[in-house]
Amino acid sequence: MNAICLVVDRLHAGHVGAYGNTWIETPAMDQLACEAFLFDQMLIDSPELETLYRSYWQGHHALCRQAPGGPTLAGLLGEAGVDTTLLTDEPAVAGSYLAKSFDELVDIDAPRPPELAPNVERTHLAGCFARIIDWLDNVPRESFLLWCHLAGMSGPWDAPYEFRDRYAEPGEPPPPESAAAPEQVLEQDYDPDALLGISQAYAGQVSLLDTCIGAFGEFLDGSQLLDETLLLLVSARGFPLGEHRRVGACDNALFGELVHVPLMIRLPDSLGAAGRSQALVEPADIWATLFEWWAFDGSASPTGRSLLPLIREETESVRDRLCLAGASGQRAIRTPAWYLRTSDQPELFVKPDDRWEVNNVSTRCLDVVDGLREALAQFEEHLEAGRIAELPLLDEVLLSGLE
Repeated sequence: MNAICLVVDRLHAGHVGAYGNTWIETPAMDQLACEAFLFDQMLIDSPELETLYRSYWQGHHALCRQAPGGPTLAGLLGEAGVDTTLLTDEPAVAGSYLAKSFDELVDIDAPRPPELAPNVERTHLAGCFARIIDWLDNVPRESFLLWCHLAGMSGPWDAPYEFRDRYAEPGEPPPPESAAAPEQVLEQDYDPDALLGISQAYAGQVSLLDTCIGAFGEFLDGSQLLDETLLLLVSARGFPLGEHRRVGACDNALFGELVHVPLMIRLPDSLGAAGRSQALVEPADIWATLFEWWAFDGSASPTGRSLLPLIREETESVRDRLCLAGASGQRAIRTPAWYLRTSDQPELFVKPDDRWEVNNVSTRCLDVVDGLREALAQFEEHLEAGRIAELPLLDEVLLSGLE
């Protein structure tokens, strides 16, 4: 039994066809979605890579204050006889103390300075996928975990110019020619044409990613790997594209365009194919899912829950809330009905209807704001005390919303 985990950083959930996008061409990802099980409500618990990877590789929630150390995904699987390899072009991931527990590290250098490529084959993303395919084609394993973290949309936007130009309508200004991923806070009176150009460039990069995933899928179809391999596609973080006047990382404000990410899991024998779930899912669930995949016992996580029961339709949910942590003390909590960003001026949004947090209703739902703040505090207290299993259930209004 094997697993391939493909983590593409800064892939915006709203820019994939299977998640509702209609203007960017993503046929390969849409095909994967038809073969996989989709999770519509996957939220990261932190936009900081080091903290996020504690959740992926150690099962620790971002709000867990546990000191570094302890068992890791790769270490425990290695002890069970599973060969583990990390392939990445992200220095922050390659240099993490957690990465040392992998049997093998394939470190890929990103081009500096970035520039548009003359063709697909010369792009950085294509080079990364070529390394993945080469590894799978030439390094046989009886049982393996291949974890691929790709900088993705946070890396060079080097797709050939025609990839972004295809999204420019007649009469619109030509898209920009820069290959650098933008990062800026827009002025109140920002130029909408400038933001449009950035969106077109981003769309071109998504199309490039889809082309690479298509080639990767063709390779897998021609191999015997999919008969015994779990294939997981997830994004580490989304990419703000002006939804709250932020473009790129900026201050990593905990809005949906950053924290709501796509997650697809393809299993052998078409189990769960074309299914999808509205269950609230977090990064530590991937830790728990992989351990159940290998039927391994040493996988206890304070908050992580295996997603395989959802795929097998044995349950409809695994938790009643998601709690998020950001820089400078940022906090947020998501339930099936609400999303609250806590601050001096809290912001409350109705879910799932207000997908990208457009309408702040905090002043009209003060009881809900207070209830969610208390629920977030309870989560932190129980997590710190190691009593997360004793967390009280949420009130019905926090689960189902107002009538």
